[in-house]
Amino acid sequence: MSLHRLLLVGVLAVASIAASAQQPVAAPAAPSTSAAPAAPAAPAAATAPAAAASAPLAATLDGRVQDVKSDVIKLNRDLLVLEEELLFPANTQVALFVSMDVGKMFELDSVQIKLDDKLVASYLYTPNEVQALHRGGVQRVWVGNLKAGEHEIVAFFTGKGPHDRDYKRGATVKFEKSTEAKYIELRIRDSMGKLQPEFDVKLWQ
Repeated sequence: MSLHRLLLVGVLAVASIAASAQQPVAAPAAPSTSAAPAAPAAPAAATAPAAAASAPLAATLDGRVQDVKSDVIKLNRDLLVLEEELLFPANTQVALFVSMDVGKMFELDSVQIKLDDKLVASYLYTPNEVQALHRGGVQRVWVGNLKAGEHEIVAFFTGKGPHDRDYKRGATVKFEKSTEAKYIELRIRDSMGKLQPEFDVKLWQ
């Protein structure tokens, strides 16, 4: 059974339990009036115990629905992790990340990444995404598979530099891919000594 089919089964289970929780309980059949005269109507207060008795049942069903929803969310997360491990095994996996330190000298607009002279990522940033990077966020911009051996990454950063001038700079790094996963961070940093942004690459094992 595929990962997406397993997820669909979990979602259908949630929908089934939610529907059963909302379905009204059928009223008992009225007694036949041919053999005996109808009994006098019970006082309205007599319905209070029945309503009170149905409250715990509704709470139990709601609790079951919430538990199943939580299980489906956890299952979805586990399936995504499993899917990524199957698509990008550690012996061939390479992941590229973008980070920004302070960002006073450079306002990022876009990034373009080439791997072994092949374009693998091109991303245009929104103001909110740039603010998230300023606050310490790290963006995974690409993940893929590479065979063992030497490879080269070239990253181009475009935006506004000092004095609101158009700014485009590149960073290049060669690295050796082993049988372990490789994580590469493309960093944008302010150089207060040079009064301009700097772009470098950090390799994580």
